[in-house]
Amino acid sequence: MIRIPLTVWGWREMALATLVTGVPGALAWVGTLQGRLWCLPIAVVLTLIWGWAISFFRDPHRVVPNDPDALVAPADGLVTEISRIDHDSLIGGPAMRIGIFLSVFNVHINRSPCKGVVRMIRHEPGAFLDARHPESGSRNEANTIVIETDDPAAPTLVVRQIAGLLARRIVCDLKVGQQIERGQRIGMIKFGSRTELIVPGHDLFSPQVALGDKARGAATILALRCTGTASSEPQAVRQPAGRAEERT
Repeated sequence: MIRIPLTVWGWREMALATLVTGVPGALAWVGTLQGRLWCLPIAVVLTLIWGWAISFFRDPHRVVPNDPDALVAPADGLVTEISRIDHDSLIGGPAMRIGIFLSVFNVHINRSPCKGVVRMIRHEPGAFLDARHPESGSRNEANTIVIETDDPAAPTLVVRQIAGLLARRIVCDLKVGQQIERGQRIGMIKFGSRTELIVPGHDLFSPQVALGDKARGAATILALRCTGTASSEPQAVRQPAGRAEERT
């Protein structure tokens, strides 16, 4: 028997989809088996819609790379951005940002890119532009997670969960001060979105993906720490001004 793992974060939506399309679809199949062939197209359409809705909440097992220098993908999807930032307020200096676009067909679970401690969680209300829009990262509703690592070269990493055109709810199952592991489930963005990983420096990490590559959360290595890089003065986590709701 094939078992499809589903996340507990979507039980309300899955229950609603089952009530609205799953149950009527099952009744239409019963009608088809009883000879009412006009029920067949209804049964097929409702079953496909139900399966499509349920697929948003699939939660497959992933094998996490054990390389201590690796940062794994925080989400499934298409790599749409690899850029250098002159100054990131949370990193406290220059940074590199890797953006992943999650389509409606991708797994929507978010994962931690590394081992560390959650130092800040900030929710930012905003717009719901298409996640491929160039301004979606700065204008859309988002949830920012600051992770403190034990790596002196990169003591602070940032993961941003960004809502999209259809994604209207961001889930984050973390608490400030919580210890997390590389590849650990940290939440999800429902119905398509964008997830960003922001790391310090322009040359502390070497990207292991290119634009247009497909990433798999917790399994794909997005970046590797360059050997020989170290920092005698760890960067502090900056508390930026602006619209925010922080959990402490």
